[in-house]
Amino acid sequence: MTTRTYSVPGISCGHCKAAIEGELDGADGVESVIVDIDAKTVAVTGEIGEDAVRAAVDEAGYEVASVS
Repeated sequence: MTTRTYSVPGISCGHCKAAIEGELDGADGVESVIVDIDAKTVAVTGEIGEDAVRAAVDEAGYEVASVS
């Protein structure tokens, strides 16, 4: 199982967190999602491709700046 952390500078509140979690929780291959509002990061564990994560974050109204 792979965990990647995505920097999402637009995260600023609980609504942001809920929107991103809502898009990723139902995505194929996602085992878990942890959104850290203070760090402005999204940690995704599972067998989901980077492009699919970026698309889900985009659908929630945010943009991935980088991946680690």
